[in-house]
Amino acid sequence: EKMNSTMSEEPDALSVVNQLRDLAADPLNRRAIVQDQGCLPGLILFLDHPNPPVVHSALLALRYLAECRANREKMKSELGMMLSLQNVIQKTTTPGETKLLASEVYDILQSSHMSDMDNMNEMNYRRRKAQFFLGSTNKRAKTVVLHIDGLDDSSRRNLCEEALLKIKGVISFTFQMAVQRCVVRIRSDLKAEALATAIASTKVMKAQQVVKSESGEEMLVPFQDTPVEVEQNTDLPEYLPEDESPTKEQDKAVSRVGSHPEGAASWLSTAANFLSRSFYW
Repeated sequence: EKMNSTMSEEPDALSVVNQLRDLAADPLNRRAIVQDQGCLPGLILFLDHPNPPVVHSALLALRYLAECRANREKMKSELGMMLSLQNVIQKTTTPGETKLLASEVYDILQSSHMSDMDNMNEMNYRRRKAQFFLGSTNKRAKTVVLHIDGLDDSSRRNLCEEALLKIKGVISFTFQMAVQRCVVRIRSDLKAEALATAIASTKVMKAQQVVKSESGEEMLVPFQDTPVEVEQNTDLPEYLPEDESPTKEQDKAVSRVGSHPEGAASWLSTAANFLSRSFYW
């Protein structure tokens, strides 16, 4: 038993952190995850993980959790949080997108207790500092707002998320399910069309860009129908399609989030158990 768990730890870490990320994507779960004893310390430990996709996924989970204002103070004061984020930003081996995402999370938490004025100054200072760490090759990130036809349930959201994660240059994304929108942060040298191509590749969704006119009105702009070449993220593992994934450990595996009513709560305890097994032995 012992030997088995160490051998299967690698894919396990990724599936746990992906599950936490999926849970955190739902605003209804964000308070509970941060209140839970094991999840936040676990996510912080994941920031140190040798496998880059695990680190990126943990950061996406933290980015979602930090969207809830009520979580920010607790997250900021959690042991090792700010330090681990700084380590990710400063480590030379961290991929560019991951650095930008880490500095985004750091900024949000760092400014959680400040007045708006301090906030602006602090953010600008951090941004300059982050840019310094990131080197001149990483030009600033930009934000693209997409309206996605067909984005109407969590399985579609997962599809969309998987398509976006495969694109090199995508830093983070936030879904606004009620209005079928996705706010994507991308490296400034990535064309927004690449996002549309990736979403169209799901065959069930189509994206338009939301832009503001001179008068401040929002307009939907369709992307050209010519697909762009999308550079794939090479350091992410190949995911098996759902129906082909190994079922050997079916009894230990947890079904997808939301597929059973007590979803989030039972998932949190499973995640916390896993985290305490892996890190506190």
